[in-house]
Amino acid sequence: MTDPTPARNGVTGAPDPASALTPAPAPIISVKPIVLSAPERGEDLHVRVSAPATGHDLPIVLFAHGFGSNLDGYAPLVDHWAAHGFVVIQATHLDSKRLHLAADDPRKPQLWRYRVQDMKRVLDELDTLEAAVPALAGRVDRRRIVAAGHSFGGQTAGILAGLRVVDPQTGIAEDMSDPRVRASILLATAGRGGDGLTPFARDNLPWLRDQDFSHITAPTLVIAGDKDELPLTTRGAAWTTDPYTLSSGDKHLLTLFGGQHFLGGISGYEAAETTDESPERVTLIQQITLAYLRHVTDIADTDWAAARTALAEDAHPLGRLESK
Repeated sequence: MTDPTPARNGVTGAPDPASALTPAPAPIISVKPIVLSAPERGEDLHVRVSAPATGHDLPIVLFAHGFGSNLDGYAPLVDHWAAHGFVVIQATHLDSKRLHLAADDPRKPQLWRYRVQDMKRVLDELDTLEAAVPALAGRVDRRRIVAAGHSFGGQTAGILAGLRVVDPQTGIAEDMSDPRVRASILLATAGRGGDGLTPFARDNLPWLRDQDFSHITAPTLVIAGDKDELPLTTRGAAWTTDPYTLSSGDKHLLTLFGGQHFLGGISGYEAAETTDESPERVTLIQQITLAYLRHVTDIADTDWAAARTALAEDAHPLGRLESK
């Protein structure tokens, strides 16, 4: 996946969901790893912070990577958000291939919980993170925090926004949401469990067995590919629309036509795991997510209104945006 940023206006001749009012990208600074002590986790938490080099009152995007990835992933999204006025914080979670957890590691059944704890630790340590990035201290608006994530990271972000997961060890679905998170963006995120899971998913990903989306009260944008055929479910691509269809309130669903699990290449520039490489699709996701971030953080609504108009009722060749 090559850098899609220059293709700012998507497909030639297609309605452009981005408004001319969107600011031009600014230079960004990125610092990694910032190491947070986490003795009960068994590994220190490594964090990356990316931010625009200028500007004040910068909202935060707390981003959770997909299974096996790390704090260096998702540059097409992270760079774009940071260049347009957001502080983006990423951590390397315990499931990352960089940490090489053994097959019998006792932490494995609780990987989903450790991820949520990682995100809350990041929010608890914002003073430390700001101080570690040159000239960032005092420029961050901690009242405006959005959780985002892809795949397994979508579940992590969803939990912070109200998603409840039945703990496979205790059988209890507790509220692990965080009031500091005002909205979420869930990309290619797992749906409900039950009989829709494959035997592989039930046996190896027990945190997917029972999820309740009805408690996601925070505004949320769900992004799903209509060709995202995962080996975790018998329901096909519709499974990843559950965070939208099974929740209520202020929710939006962007369906990407032809999109597979990595949605055209959001996991990184030239990422080998991308099976549906499409710079145009990635550009559209950049535009829509930025417009949504600006909307839910009260920066501006013009771009979001333009996006909803441009992607309504299959008018755009790349996707459809619906709301409830």
